[in-house]
Amino acid sequence: MAYHDLREFIHALEKHRELKRIPFEVDPELEITEFADRSVKTGGPALLFEKVKGSNCPVLINAFASHRRMQLAFQVDSLDEIAARIVEFLEMRPAEGLMGKLKMLPKLAEIGSFFPRVVDKGACQEVVKSSGFSLHDYPVLKCWPEDGGRFITLPMVFSRNPVSGKRNCGMYRMQIYDERTTGMHWQTHKQGADHYRQLQAEGKPARMPVSVAIGADPAVMYSAILPLPPDIDEMLVAGFLRREPVEMVKCRSNDLEVPANAEIVLEGYVELGELRPEGPFGDHTGFYTLQDDYPVFHVECITQRKNPVYAATIVGPPPMEDFYMGKAVERIFLPLMRMQLPEVRDICMPAEGVFHNLILISMRKAYPGHARKVMSAIWGLGQAMFSKCIVVVDHDVDVQDVSNVAWQALNNIDPERDIQFTLGPIDSLDHASRLPNYGSKMGIDATRKWPGEGFTRPWPGIIRMSEDVRARVAAMWKQAGL
Repeated sequence: MAYHDLREFIHALEKHRELKRIPFEVDPELEITEFADRSVKTGGPALLFEKVKGSNCPVLINAFASHRRMQLAFQVDSLDEIAARIVEFLEMRPAEGLMGKLKMLPKLAEIGSFFPRVVDKGACQEVVKSSGFSLHDYPVLKCWPEDGGRFITLPMVFSRNPVSGKRNCGMYRMQIYDERTTGMHWQTHKQGADHYRQLQAEGKPARMPVSVAIGADPAVMYSAILPLPPDIDEMLVAGFLRREPVEMVKCRSNDLEVPANAEIVLEGYVELGELRPEGPFGDHTGFYTLQDDYPVFHVECITQRKNPVYAATIVGPPPMEDFYMGKAVERIFLPLMRMQLPEVRDICMPAEGVFHNLILISMRKAYPGHARKVMSAIWGLGQAMFSKCIVVVDHDVDVQDVSNVAWQALNNIDPERDIQFTLGPIDSLDHASRLPNYGSKMGIDATRKWPGEGFTRPWPGIIRMSEDVRARVAAMWKQAGL
């Protein structure tokens, strides 16, 4: 059974000793960040702050901050189970004959059960605040000393494509300006920003409806970060992950729908053309994102549960909670990448690369220049276009062993021959690029070189002990008490 809401996930974390309650008062300005940072860096638990200075809401943080917690979030023993389910659906083919079609019916019915379902009411609307409310009533964090203010860090931001009418849910940080307005950090490559641009292209003053949900069951929260194609509804994917449809409820002040089990919902709009300085913000790169102009979100109504739990995260010098969330993306979406690039065996995005700075790829090489083809293909895959450095190694190299990759790659490359550069889109948070959102990328071919690539000498073998000697010495090692 899927988690019904965030509270059931909290109960599961506690049951598996993955959560610690903090019973004394802690300040949401900096102190919660220091708690969370210490915990994730030492392999500690998720934290539930029961008494937060200035608010009646408890704060949940680090709920996804370990491999075990990611497994608990999706109720699996291994994230490979989700990848296997994706492969199963991707490999479905039209069945031949009556019996074949009958055998497909259960699987087709399962697919149909993933679609979100609109319901008349939800727990997220137990309390409705259409006047007299303030964002300052909630324990929004100021994460780092030089941040421009307090930021909502784990929002599910809902908007609708003005042309197709399709829903999008993204996760964009939101700086609190005052009681009823926030920044909306829509980076230029994100779908929310695209919806904004499409409305602007119509050339008339307009308000863009936006609703923001905070706190829900883990699959719904997680779906907001997924690098999906524009036409795929994140709530459909959340239904796939939780094996049950996501119940959605219509907002009170606009026509958007939000998860019925959410803890808090901010309903409002973005006024086209209205920009305001946002930031600085201590970001997932480990550096402060500099101040820049972004759209302003106006809150018209707040709905919530009677006693909501405020879900938050922090980002900063890795590893942080977002590393484990990103690692799950890596494992879950590998089958999709291999559908387009079957030569790819595995990928790894190390914590030090903070997602877009480094991707390690192992591949089964079939022809000269094959590694460079793979690099170019990766730069053409959705958000993988932001990958600043790609290192490609042979299929027999374990890319999850980062130290081993570094050893083999540094031995295998002739820098002038094996490193290539290209120009293209760069992540908005990259402070080193020559221009905002545009700069250079590097690909490193660390595969064994072939004669067809101009290498005519023998390629040396790796030093390894013979298996029979290893087995004999292993027995003697044990006998010696070592």
